[in-house]
This record gives sequence, C-alpha cells and structure tokens, in this order.
Amino acid sequence: MIAKTKKIGGTDNLLSRRPAIPAPIPDFIYIAVNNARCPSADIFVKEGDHVNLCQVIGVRHGPFFDQPIHSTVSGTMVKIEKHYHRCGKLVDFMKIENDHLDTLDPSVVDRTPEQVEALTKDEMIQIIKDCACVGLGGSGFPTYIKLQTKEKIDHILINGIECEPYLDTDQRYMMDHAKEIIGGTMLLQKMYGVKDARICIKETHPEIINDLQAILDKHYKDSGITIAKMKNFYPQGWEVAMVKTALGIDMEPGKIPPMYGIMNVNVTTVASIYLAIWNNRPVTERYMSVNGNGINAPSNFVVRVGTPVINLVHAAGGYKGEEKKILIFGGPMMGAALPNEDCIATKTVTSLIVMNESKKPEAPCIRCGSCVLSCPQHLQPVLIMEAVKAMNKENIKALKPLNCMECGLCTYSCTSGIRVTDFVRRAKIIAKL
Repeated sequence: MIAKTKKIGGTDNLLSRRPAIPAPIPDFIYIAVNNARCPSADIFVKEGDHVNLCQVIGVRHGPFFDQPIHSTVSGTMVKIEKHYHRCGKLVDFMKIENDHLDTLDPSVVDRTPEQVEALTKDEMIQIIKDCACVGLGGSGFPTYIKLQTKEKIDHILINGIECEPYLDTDQRYMMDHAKEIIGGTMLLQKMYGVKDARICIKETHPEIINDLQAILDKHYKDSGITIAKMKNFYPQGWEVAMVKTALGIDMEPGKIPPMYGIMNVNVTTVASIYLAIWNNRPVTERYMSVNGNGINAPSNFVVRVGTPVINLVHAAGGYKGEEKKILIFGGPMMGAALPNEDCIATKTVTSLIVMNESKKPEAPCIRCGSCVLSCPQHLQPVLIMEAVKAMNKENIKALKPLNCMECGLCTYSCTSGIRVTDFVRRAKIIAKL
C-alpha cells in the first residue's frame, strides 16, 4: 500500500498556482560554517571585512570532499555565532551585515556560447564543484561527486515530482524557470553524450506538463528531452519509485541509479548547474514553501539563503491560532522538526511547515500490520521496533533496517499512533555499530 497525495490538515496544496513572492532580505544574513556532512571548515574572512555577493568566504571539509562557502549578500562580516542548522544541531554561522547593494564578486562572469560549447566534462564538473552545487531537493550531497561517476550513462532523469503534502516549490519553480531547467538538462546531455533525457512530473499537474511541452516543441524539438508523466502516490519522488515508473527498471536495495546507466537530479539542482556553467554563479537564493495549518498566509517565497526562520514566519503573516507550534524544515513526512525558531534557512531547505500541535496519545501496538503493508522497501517495521526495544543487535541487523528510506509511512499508517520511524532510525544506528 502506498499513500495517495491528498488534502491533509485542512490545507490544500495549491500554492503553485500563485506567483512566488520575494521574501524581504534581512539586515543580517547567516551562513553556516559547518553542517551535517562537513564537521570542520576554514574561514577566509575576519570581523569587519567587506564581502561581495557570491564571494568565497570559506571552505567546509567533509570526509572525502571540500565545499566552498559563498556569501549570499554583500556587506560586512560581523562575527561567528551559533544557531540551529536544518540537521537539528547548533552549529557556527557567519553573521554578515547586509548592505543591500548586492555587489557581485568579480568571479561572477558570464560565459559565451562558444566558451560553454568548448568545455569538457571534467571542466564542467570543476566549475560545479567551485560553485558548491549540491542536491537542492534536500539531500545536500555534493553534485560534482555524483557527476564524477565512471558508469556509462544512458538516461537522464530530472526529478520534478515533489510528492510530499504541503510542498510545491518545485512545481512553481518549473513554471517560472523552464529555461534554466531545460538548459541544465542539455548540459548533462553534453556531459555524458546522452540523447534520452526525461523531466519527471506528476500526471496531476497538466498545466506544468503542457507549458513545458510547448516550450520543448517550439525551441528544443530535437533535443531528446521529453516529459515523463509520473503516478500520483507517495513516495513517487523517491528515486527507486521514479526509476521504476519512468524507465521500468527495478533497482535493488543498496544500488544507485548510475549502476543502471541513469543520472538523476532534482529540477532545482539542474537549474543550479545551468547557473554555475553559464554564469559562474553559486546558489544564493531558492524557492521555499511556508505552509501548514499554523501559519496565517501560506505562500511560496524566493528566499535569500541565510534568512532566519522567524523572518519567514513574519513574511507569511505570522502564526495562526494559540496552539503550540511544530516547525519542520522539509516535508511533513521526511523533514526535520526544529528545536525552536532560532534556525536558519540554508540552500538545501525546501520548505518551512508550521503545524499546530495536536497531541495524540500513543496506544500499545496491536500488530495490525499497517506499517508492514505501507513500507515501500518491504521491511517489517513492527519487528524492527520490537528488536530495538529488546536491544537484540543480531535481530536488528537481520531485519535490514539500513534499507529504510525514512519515508515515514510506517508512522503515518500506525493505528496506535506509535512513532515507528523513530525506532527504525535507531535500528539503523545500531546496525552500523
């Protein structure tokens, strides 16, 4: 059983039909020094230094990669202070006083068509690395590493599915930025010498499909780019489900798309590739949904990276109702609950969901099997939960919790209101020990 997309909590998922609103750019912007993937960093600026928009102001160090840090405004470096990151941890942020001039760094220089055409695959990947492109669908994985695959690529899939409730920033982005999405897709085609490229969109969005198809027919008829109409279920946006629907290929657990000759990227990620290659420009702003039954004016915003959460709450009309609020970065199924309002919107944050808290008492498990029936990975969440409670490491490993994609369907379908997904997350940690 796979969940159908539906109306949840009294809020319709119709924001994509309204234009995205530029969110006010705050007087102070906060740029993360480290994050969940990069525990350490070097900072290239000190207090009082002037910085330009898109200037490299540091570099993060991951376990097997480095990642440049760019300023998303021009202004003055104030100091380092701690705020909550989307990963839920307190991390260091560079506080930059915005001069509201957006003075571009000299490194941001457009390339001519002749220069782009002359670029090799390795040169394009280096540009993408220098511009710190990452998975903007929420993964945050460095794009250049993904693109360095040695596998032969036969198909390119652009993921515009966005299957979680309350989220439709990708839908709106596809309406507004067809040029960047199609242009970025063509760069991937050039990179791998691939003709077959498919933009994957749910069949329930005919307006987006028709608009993109009209642009392809008029300007890119022989490009090899087509629209793949996807089914309307959750988690259709999961790469395994997307590959199955788009190409009819069953991916085995633990395998990744390039092993099957597939390169898949999110629609906003492919647009960031376009901006990097053509304009030598990193991501400094992104589309974000601010939605949920606890916000007065749900909206899609164009948000400057580094904007505090509370600014987005105010931009969306403030809190609705007197109930305690639950704040979530990302979707309600797979997103991360925030400890408080002191969080910063980084470039991998797709949305801010504000929900009125509704306490539901947890009942004992009745072994109804709903979590097993709903699991897209065909796991047995109830048995994993029991193994965790018993701290039976052997049983935990045998139940293969590492195959879990943390879609949240086991918790969503639980008739007893048990947070089953939390037990599976704990099982994954134990299984790695």
